[in-house]
Amino acid sequence: MPKTNQKKKYIPNMNQAKDLTTGPIAPTLSSLAFPIIGASFVQMTYNLTDMFWVGQLGGKAVAAVGAAAFFAWLGHSFAYTTKIGAEVTVSQSLGSGKAKRASFYASHAITLALLIAALYVTFTLLFSQNLIGFFQLGSEITADGANYLRLITPGFVFGFLNITFSGIYNASGNSRIPLLINGTGLLFNMILDPLLIYGWSVFPEMGISGAAIATSISQLSVTLLFIHKLYYSKSRLFRLSPILSLRKSFTGRILSLGIPVSIQSVLFCLFSMFIAQLAAQWGYAAIAAQSLGAQIEAVTWMSANGLSTALGAFVGQNWGAKKIDRIRKAYRITILAGCCIGIFATILFYMGGEIIFNLFVNDSAVVSEGARYLKILAFSQVFMMIEAVTAGAFNGHGLTRPATVVGVTCNGLRIPLAYLLTSIPVIGVTGVWWSISATSILKGISLFLWYKNRQKKIHRLVN
Repeated sequence: MPKTNQKKKYIPNMNQAKDLTTGPIAPTLSSLAFPIIGASFVQMTYNLTDMFWVGQLGGKAVAAVGAAAFFAWLGHSFAYTTKIGAEVTVSQSLGSGKAKRASFYASHAITLALLIAALYVTFTLLFSQNLIGFFQLGSEITADGANYLRLITPGFVFGFLNITFSGIYNASGNSRIPLLINGTGLLFNMILDPLLIYGWSVFPEMGISGAAIATSISQLSVTLLFIHKLYYSKSRLFRLSPILSLRKSFTGRILSLGIPVSIQSVLFCLFSMFIAQLAAQWGYAAIAAQSLGAQIEAVTWMSANGLSTALGAFVGQNWGAKKIDRIRKAYRITILAGCCIGIFATILFYMGGEIIFNLFVNDSAVVSEGARYLKILAFSQVFMMIEAVTAGAFNGHGLTRPATVVGVTCNGLRIPLAYLLTSIPVIGVTGVWWSISATSILKGISLFLWYKNRQKKIHRLVN
């Protein structure tokens, strides 16, 4: 009882933190998950807004932007190191009533995000031409893609910070602030895209370069809003240190939790690049269909990520408070919600792929291939949700390696499976799409069984 009183006394003094260890489970999860899902959809809409306006320039423009988008994805994968590290350490610290420790972890995560971002930006700027050249799309598309990549690369610094800032708020149980701030950035992007791409009003016509500049400016606006809210607002979440000398114990804990998740996402991205290179043998329409199709499929993935993040924060606080029954119930509720979303996406992608693609691109070859892509990926949507939700449960316990093992193994299988299937003439490029869908199904089943097998052992540790 004294511990409980201490925790409840301290957390409310941090104006925007929320105690997830008390109250009804389903409403608590919903109030946390919906804003996270909303923020994820905001990020997805960033990409779809770019694709919508760029798509009017033709399939080759979509292919150039799509190739560069892989390296934005790769950057986000590295940013998961500090995002996941912050979410787990901050939520567990708050759950055990150690809010001062939580603020130290938050400050360390922000500093580490800046350091990792600086390294990645330097790498991308130095090798942009070679990176886009990997896809062997021809000199014209490669030149456009490399130029687009160089223009969006400075914005990666802001992206790294924004992802980490969002993770800190999610861990505190306040997911509404990231939604509002990221939504503001989306509004900037939606306004700037047509102005800079097509040269409306007094702005010059810049083509896909305009989309890159619009995205970077929008990300900068989000960063500035987060900095104001976290460092200068009277209702700031923590008293964070703007300049921090990293401590080995805090840094090591964040990296040990975040690196496995980051490795999984990095390898997932790299495997997808090899898959895209294989698909490119069937022409620009195939890689355009995959890159745009992946953005559309993010309807499910972003929802899954939102549920995963919400469950991770919930499990983290309740694990710190040693409330095991709440964790079990929360996992069942979140799995059920995820499956409902997955079923909806399955029906939408299977029946409406061609209609959806027609909204974004006016190239009939891309539309036809994209419809096939979505129809095949429809079969894996429920399993994608199960995988993501279960990974969130593992992360909340501080066990980030199981999802990495399953993800890396199954994603790695995509390459030999894709080569095997595409070698059959009657299958062709659809073998690439089937390799993605089949391994996604395998990931969902494998991680779910692993968690159920480990659940009793995990929860026994607190006794």
